[in-house]
Amino acid sequence: MILPQPESNLKTNLMVLGADIISIMGNSPFKNKYVIVDDVMQKFLKRDKDRTPDLFLYALTFLHTLGSVEKKGYKIKLVKKENEEKNQITLFD
Repeated sequence: MILPQPESNLKTNLMVLGADIISIMGNSPFKNKYVIVDDVMQKFLKRDKDRTPDLFLYALTFLHTLGSVEKKGYKIKLVKKENEEKNQITLFD
């Protein structure tokens, strides 16, 4: 499990910033289509004065590593994952 440091600023935490990028890309006009990275970054930077382009790229890299974002040239798109329900039969499965 990834845990942030207790003294860290949660406004600049990669997990929080990644969730914000997902929120931005999940709304219109970015929903379910490839969009230019710079357009998403401009919306991202407007939400808080402490945000920088570097933080955006780190959070985007984090999301790409997790498989939440797909890229095609200079465009990105949220990846929809289907929920696979697995029933846990025993404690050790």
